[in-house]
Amino acid sequence: RDYDGQVAEAMALVRALNKMTKAGMPESVRIA
Repeated sequence: RDYDGQVAEAMALVRALNKMTKAGMPESVRIA
């Protein structure tokens, strides 16, 4: 598998998680 593809996937995942965390639980943003 392509390394660049994996990096892009990981970044998209992190972005989605950050969005959910900020929307749901502002305290957890510090951990992430």
